[in-house]
Amino acid sequence: MNIPLNAMVAEDSGLRWRNEFAALPPKFFTRLQPTPLPDPYWVGRSNAAAQQLGLDAGWFASADALEVFTGNALLPGMEPLASVYSGHQFGVWAGQLGDGRAIMLGQTEGGFEVQLKGAGLTPYSRMADGRAVLRSSIREFLCSEAMHGLGIPTTRALCVTGSDARVRREEIETAAVVTRTAPSFIRFGHFEHFWANDKLDELRTLADFVIDRFYPECRLTKRFGGNAYAAFLEAVSERTAALLAQWQAVGFCHGVMNTDNMSILGLTIDYGPFQFLDGFNPRHICNHSDSGGRYAYNQQPNVAYWNLYCLAQALLPLIGEKEVAIAALQSYQTVFPDAFLARMRAKLGLTDAQDGDIQLVEALLSVLRQEQTDWTIFWRRLSQHMAGADAQTVRDLFVDATGIDAWLLSFGQRHASVPREAAAALMLRSNPKFVLRNHLGQQAIEAAQRKDYSGVSTLLNLLETPFDEHAGHDDYAGFPPDWASSIEISCSS
Repeated sequence: MNIPLNAMVAEDSGLRWRNEFAALPPKFFTRLQPTPLPDPYWVGRSNAAAQQLGLDAGWFASADALEVFTGNALLPGMEPLASVYSGHQFGVWAGQLGDGRAIMLGQTEGGFEVQLKGAGLTPYSRMADGRAVLRSSIREFLCSEAMHGLGIPTTRALCVTGSDARVRREEIETAAVVTRTAPSFIRFGHFEHFWANDKLDELRTLADFVIDRFYPECRLTKRFGGNAYAAFLEAVSERTAALLAQWQAVGFCHGVMNTDNMSILGLTIDYGPFQFLDGFNPRHICNHSDSGGRYAYNQQPNVAYWNLYCLAQALLPLIGEKEVAIAALQSYQTVFPDAFLARMRAKLGLTDAQDGDIQLVEALLSVLRQEQTDWTIFWRRLSQHMAGADAQTVRDLFVDATGIDAWLLSFGQRHASVPREAAAALMLRSNPKFVLRNHLGQQAIEAAQRKDYSGVSTLLNLLETPFDEHAGHDDYAGFPPDWASSIEISCSS
């Protein structure tokens, strides 16, 4: 069924709209309509994300829903728009950017913004076509839900729709639209935009908007002499530090940590050339476009701090004094290492803290680095060993077991005062069996390109509950095949 451009469909979706961002002044966005795609079809749907959104399950399976989430129709109350922002890309000021292929449909009464990615040209498309392709849309859909399943703050992905409409990248591909949801898609770059253009009234309006909706405690602060904007910067710094600790602990590489890809709410946002580590190589670069390694795995915590410094610069006209802004950033330096160590303690099944824990973690990372041991499989096998499996399953991961044997001895001594059953339970819910490895995503994409979406559905099911065993699906938790190392993911989509 093809519905005419931007027609209204019957309001039985279960959603109501309040559109607070759309009430901001016109300089924040451009109102526009999505560009339709012909003959859309479902590629994947997240019922869990739909439930969080408050979407009626029956309507979500309907032809009307397919049209709405492809950009061919609207629900009553939607106010489509694309927002403007700027940012630093690969450490260089890029000037004005904005939603070049994303169109926000509106904000629900439940507090979630709903956004179409790949819905056509906007004023911020910068010579691009405003479209997304099937492969990148599947990767974003699956990884958004995978991160949520891991308990990592993230934007959600409601669904992916496809069309046989052609899109040119390095080669001709087919179009797709991914529907994303989040409490807000505001980025560091939104603040940089108004600061760089000397629009201080708009900068203050934006900061007040975010503080009042997401950081109201900053209005009551006694820190920094009661400076709410400094308290806001500190709160964002601490959320970002906690997020980075979770990324590092699970072995997640973002790939493009530009300031326009940093959420003001501390969410993982904009899934492009991401990757979960296979072998543990701290210098791993997942983005084929990142020739200098700026966004390598071990650089991510420092890059996040650099990005926060850019945010502090943008907020300085509101904060007032440079020394206060710098002081507001300092908590990152303590929150990140403390949060990372807490995550590693959980991965090790340690229910208390002792002074030597950091040395135990560092010694293990050194052993894993020497042989680039598979990150996810090692941690899951160590968890199973704590639950009763033979230690040989862990030793088998190493060509030279000398280092891991010595470490396992220290690990056992550290656990002498920790009940083994409690430690095993903590480890099994801290170390996932399933992550979205590149080769798994690639297999699902290649099947989808043949109009077989079963691989997308299977992966979604596993990644929504990645700590469960999922009997019969051990192949999805195995070692990557040799060809996986040849997969190249870049900024192109």
